[in-house]
Amino acid sequence: MQIYLDYSATTPCHPDVITAMGTVWAEQWGNPSSLHEWGQRSATVLEQARMQVADLIHAPAESIIFTSGGTEANNLALMGVTRTFAQPQHLIISSIEHSAITEPAQLLEQQGWQVTRLPVDSQGHISPEALKNSIQSNTVLISVIYGQSEIGTLQSIQSLGQIARDRGVLFHTDAVQVAGRLPIDVQTLPVDLLSLSSHKLYGPQGAGALYVRPGTALIPLLAGGGQEQGMRSGTPAVPILAGFGLAAEMAAEEMEAEGLRLIRMRDRMFSQLNNSPYLQPTGDLNQRLPHHVSFCLHPATDITGKTLVRQMNLAGIAISAGSACHSGKLAPSPILKAMGYSDQQALSGIRLTLGKQTTIEDIDWTITALNQLLHRLVPQSAAIA
Repeated sequence: MQIYLDYSATTPCHPDVITAMGTVWAEQWGNPSSLHEWGQRSATVLEQARMQVADLIHAPAESIIFTSGGTEANNLALMGVTRTFAQPQHLIISSIEHSAITEPAQLLEQQGWQVTRLPVDSQGHISPEALKNSIQSNTVLISVIYGQSEIGTLQSIQSLGQIARDRGVLFHTDAVQVAGRLPIDVQTLPVDLLSLSSHKLYGPQGAGALYVRPGTALIPLLAGGGQEQGMRSGTPAVPILAGFGLAAEMAAEEMEAEGLRLIRMRDRMFSQLNNSPYLQPTGDLNQRLPHHVSFCLHPATDITGKTLVRQMNLAGIAISAGSACHSGKLAPSPILKAMGYSDQQALSGIRLTLGKQTTIEDIDWTITALNQLLHRLVPQSAAIA
């Protein structure tokens, strides 16, 4: 029995998306910058994809800049804004951002920028008051992740973004895990920049987008042909972007029903594993991504998340862990550390994320397999009362 529960890492490309990309590769392969018919056919496909992605978040099509993925979108947001300033200023991020935000922020710090990393509580929430108190006269950008991929917690982007807007500071959110799973309307959401990724919503890998509110100034990362309104030079991967567009359109159509189905299975898993003496839920169980389940192990178990991932894989079940391996040594999850977990607990985080192909039978079998595995792995001397 093969069960895939790592949909936050990537989703399988939808068969209709694969078919649509094949048609573009075969019949609409021109360079969209070319003026002849072949180029214009390709340009039409590209602009249709742009409208489809824009419609997913209720944005004007011209505000969508296509990128190679969420990482590039995040980098373009941070670096694109900060490059507009001749001298280093101040920016604010949360302490639980994806590395596609934390690492660019570190680079900026090395260049003289002042970076504030907002703390979070034990559920992974940022305090609006903490954000208010962190804004300085030279703060030019705030970036806060919308849905945290490791712990599932959703931030109140509406209130945090409004604080930034009231203070005249640009606001970016990494919405890679949220787009296609929960409604986003940039007409009412106070964000200036928002990152998206195709392969998180059943589109192809290698495509993403940055929403840029009209009037927001950026300096591009790439110099060259001036594609994407000069914001992202390079010949667009039209078939891949066509797949992204169709996946976005389908996600918008299916979001409500699929979200409710995922929430039911998510809550079933939490409910049935809540009695395990070995597992402790992480993140906010209510303000949470609809498809996301996460735990860390009780300290007495002395088992790492990586060990559980490997053992579950042997059982035919794909899950993921939050700790990272550097130079042969496990490093505690910086997300769990920021939430107050010990080094040992921050090594033991696991994540199970659900998707279109997940069934109730998959959930129940996974619960049984995980319980059996933990009972076998945990030494009787470490059994928890």
